[in-house]
Amino acid sequence: MLAYRSPMVQIIMLGFVLFCTAGMFNAVNGMGGGGQVDTSIAAKSNTALYACFAVFGVLAGVVNNILGEKVLMFGGALTYALYVASYLAFNHIQSTAFAIAAGAILGIGAGCLWTAQGAIMMSYPTENRKGLFISIFWVIFNLGGVLGGLIPFAANYNSTASSVNDGTYIAFMVLMVLGACLSLFMINPKKMVRDDGTPVVIEKAQGVRQELINLYKAASDWRMLCLIPMFLSSNWFYGYQFNGVNGFLFNVRTRGLNNVFYWGAQMVGALLIGKFLDSPRYNRSTKAVYGLLGMALAFSATWGGGLALQLQYDRNDVKWDIDFKDSSRASGPIILFLFYGMFDAILQSWCYWVMGALTNDPSVLARYAGLYKGIQSAGGAISWAIDMAEVSYLTQLIINWGILVAAIPSAYIVARQVKDTSHDAVEEAKMQAIKQQNEA
Repeated sequence: MLAYRSPMVQIIMLGFVLFCTAGMFNAVNGMGGGGQVDTSIAAKSNTALYACFAVFGVLAGVVNNILGEKVLMFGGALTYALYVASYLAFNHIQSTAFAIAAGAILGIGAGCLWTAQGAIMMSYPTENRKGLFISIFWVIFNLGGVLGGLIPFAANYNSTASSVNDGTYIAFMVLMVLGACLSLFMINPKKMVRDDGTPVVIEKAQGVRQELINLYKAASDWRMLCLIPMFLSSNWFYGYQFNGVNGFLFNVRTRGLNNVFYWGAQMVGALLIGKFLDSPRYNRSTKAVYGLLGMALAFSATWGGGLALQLQYDRNDVKWDIDFKDSSRASGPIILFLFYGMFDAILQSWCYWVMGALTNDPSVLARYAGLYKGIQSAGGAISWAIDMAEVSYLTQLIINWGILVAAIPSAYIVARQVKDTSHDAVEEAKMQAIKQQNEA
């Protein structure tokens, strides 16, 4: 039986924190327009969200190393409930300003939560189990999206309306608050010991100035610079997929059902890529390269299918409002949406695994995680802004596909440089020095 203090139990708990918060957020956004008739409200709110996320995601690594992961997780988790509350309020007072402000605040909170999450997920496992830990987290986290998709599907099953009811939003808010509270019961990372007996050594905070210097060093690392295009592309497609596909083509109850398929497919994708990345058959560099090239081929096939569907409609057309019971019209778009979800998980899991392969230092990984989420969110902000500007869906699809293809060459360079272990003499000496400093 796994001990409460074991890395696996802590990753499972971390998964459920994100299950209740970011997982439910994904379910809300996955409904298209946050479940509102006017999808521009969600586009405006999410533009503010991702713009703030882009800034505070980068800086959150500094805050994390000063305040600690538990503080960031609890505070960040609560902002998700505020975001959903703004949609609940919009059902009654139609306050666009509140929705935008809540989105901006969530951008700050999400930057904190995801930076803490990334630092924990990448630093707790041993090197040969990082793929497993990432996939387990991703499965639990996306289970939130699956069950979150069932909430609007069940609550609106007998309705063919284009917006969700109050009860749906309230259910999401309750779960988000529970997730915030769960984070308080996690073990302090400073007390963690990996499965091989090595401690998770966390460097004492050296002040804001030194942390900013360390952040600059992490950001200027040539490997992180080469990964920027991939990071930028990794959430860019959400605006198009949620509003331009799910929000445009389906009615509300079917959007909820589609969320189940989308996030469920992410669970499958995470398990597949995690299993491959931990395989002892290949060295780590080979796995990084094969994983990247496999993604490139799969993405192109999926976006090719998306192009075939997109050529049949555009945003100026009347919404299709397809119902899942109309199988002749619904089956193809639903299957496509499923594959969009699967490859989202594969892409993000690959990014986390590569970052985790660059170092085992939790403080450095916190900076990497913050940079990743910040850059990713900058792409998301641009994506939602493009949708808010009412750019044609065909143009959005071409942009999404194009930036993914453009990200492959520089990511390939990093993949080729991944070492079989991060336990080199330099890192071992650094960890020992930090341990002695902490004990002094």
